[in-house]
Formats: sequence, C-alpha cells, structure tokens
Amino acid sequence: MSVDVERPTVPAPRTCPYTPPDLHRALYDRHAVVPATLPGGRAGWAVTDLPTIRAMLVDPRFSSDRGRPGFPQYAEGHHLWLISMDAPEHTRARRDVITEFTSRRMEALRTAVERIVHERIDAMLAGPRPVDLVRALSLPVPSSVICALLGVPYQDHELFEERTRALVENDPAVILKAAADIRAYLGELVRAKQRDPDPADLLGRQVLKLRAEGREDHGDLVELAFILLVAGHETTANMISLSALALIRDPALADALRSAPERIPAAVEELLRLFTIVESPLSRIATEDVELAGVHIRAGDGVIALATTGNHDPSLFPEPERILLGRDSRKHIAFGHGPHQCLGKSLARVELQVTLSALVTRIPGLRLAEPDGPLRLKTVQRVFGLDRLPVTWG
Repeated sequence: MSVDVERPTVPAPRTCPYTPPDLHRALYDRHAVVPATLPGGRAGWAVTDLPTIRAMLVDPRFSSDRGRPGFPQYAEGHHLWLISMDAPEHTRARRDVITEFTSRRMEALRTAVERIVHERIDAMLAGPRPVDLVRALSLPVPSSVICALLGVPYQDHELFEERTRALVENDPAVILKAAADIRAYLGELVRAKQRDPDPADLLGRQVLKLRAEGREDHGDLVELAFILLVAGHETTANMISLSALALIRDPALADALRSAPERIPAAVEELLRLFTIVESPLSRIATEDVELAGVHIRAGDGVIALATTGNHDPSLFPEPERILLGRDSRKHIAFGHGPHQCLGKSLARVELQVTLSALVTRIPGLRLAEPDGPLRLKTVQRVFGLDRLPVTWG
C-alpha cells in the first residue's frame, strides 16, 4: 500500500475472502471517485460505488484500449484481444463470436458439464483423503469444459493450467513469458483448425464462418482462442474453490440448497457478488475531460473501478458480507458491465450451478481437512482465490 494517504495504491491486497480490503472501504466512505495510484504507478482515480462504476463502464469517453499511453495496466505489452478494444472494432469483433455464448447454447452444454463434474467427484470419492479440492475439482472442471468447447486436446491441459496461473501473477516478465508460450501453442492449433476445420467445436466454426465471409485472419483467431481459454479457466476455477469454502463454512446454506435445489442459481449470483474475484478488466482511460460523480477527470487520466467495493455497496446490498438467497443480486458487476461484459458469463454460471449442486448432493459431509490452518489466499495475484483447499468428508 502506498504511504501517500491522499493517493493510495489500488487495488489493495485482499486478506479476507468475504470482505473488500479495508482501504477500499475507506475510499468508499470518502467519495464515489477518489484520487489513487493505479497499476503501473501512475496517478489516477478509483471509482468506489456501484452506480458510479456502472455509469463509467458504459460511458464511451472511457477507453478500454490498453495500448493508449498511460493506461493503468500490470504488464506493458500484454493486451487481451476484445478486452483491449473500443467501438467500432470491439463491436464488430464481439458480434462475430457472441452467438457462441448465448444462454441457450450454454444451457445445451449443461449435460456435458454435469458429466465432467461428476467424473471428477467420482475420482475424489474413490481416492485417498484428504484431497486438495483446487487440484482435484476446481482446476480440472473449467479446464475440461473450455478445452472441449474450443477443440483443444485435453491432454495439453496441464500446459494451460500452469501458464494461466502465471498470467495472473504481478511479475510482468512472468506474465509476458506465459502469454508467449500459450500463443505459440494456440498458433499451431489454429493452423491445424484452418487445415481441417471441425464444425463441432468453436474454433472450427469460427474458421468456417470467417472463411465464408472472406475475413479469415490467423492472428485474430489465435487471440480469440487465447482470451477464451484464459478467461474461461482461472476465473471459474477460483470461484469453484471459494464457493466450496462458503458451503463448508455455512452448513445452513448447504442444507438450504440441498433441500431446495431451485435456489442454486440465486446462490451462484450471491457468491459471484460476494467474492468478486477480478478487478483489473475494469480499468479505463479517459479520452476527453469528463465529469463523474462531480469530479473532473482529465483526458489521459487512468481510472479503475473497485469492483469488490461496488459489489459490497451497502446502499444496494444491505449486510453485503452475508449470502442472502432472497436478495436480488442481478446488478452485481462480477462479470463487468456494459459493452465489455464477460462473454463467458452464461458458461461460468452453468459450471458453478452444476458444481454446487454436485457438492451439496454427493458430498454432504464435506469439511476442511485443516480446520485450524490458515487459508492460502492468492493475495498478490490479479485473480483472487485460494492456492489450495484441503478437504475431507464422511
């Protein structure tokens, strides 16, 4: 944390899964928009309350282009396709792939996700105890799902699990090396898809669609595969681990979901709101002078939305540290908001719903194997979560 109390460094490390950092709370109490030192060390602004965050994220005067000088980012030169675009390029690129991620198409994958989840739980139940739930369930489930969706051979999943974990570190050199390794692999995969496109997988369908329109571009296909593989793996894995922790620590919640499984979708929304594991995609840079919540932001100023604080905004979510199944959590920004809202949100919801249902029904005695041990939180990484979660049951 910066020693400059007038312009503290954000986002601050998280020390508790259930609450925003104390610094974020203090900034929320000060104002909706406050001076801050942003990733990369430049002076800028932090946005703290949910209505102001949502307003900023739909305002076209705030750019998502990571290539703009002064953009608040963790690793120079590491720009994610789509996330780093503005309209109209972003609109066109997103339109190309949006039909792959409709709620209807993702629901059609539910049976395949159920098979993957239950296979992993079968292996857990048949093996020795205790088990690290992160390695046994949280990482393999989204890895298997996204590999199947994209047409990536699952035997290569360990490469991606290792590299995607490196991508959320804070060391720019580590990030850039991991990104280069993944892109090199995906470059070869895309070439194989271009030689023999399979309409059964997303990359094959994209090759055929763009080829028919005369717009096939190898580099864009690699970047599409990269962002979907990375965004669809590490984020969902961390949400599975944290959701399991919530069920273990709140047996009444697990009992409620076991007895009324129709409440699982509401529980997933509350858990997404509660944990809010990603904040870095909510960085922006002003392209012209803007008034936001009465604060004058100059062209070229960087801005970051404190998503954890927004999703714990007590004016909209009373008792924000509690999981309340009757609460309307649909305004949360765990998937962002506006034009850059996460493409894979429907897939993530299906994966989380299926996994929570399987945990409460198949392992009702799930508990921490080290109840007095400290949680190993990912406090220095850009995607919040658990490094390990030793569990047992019975």
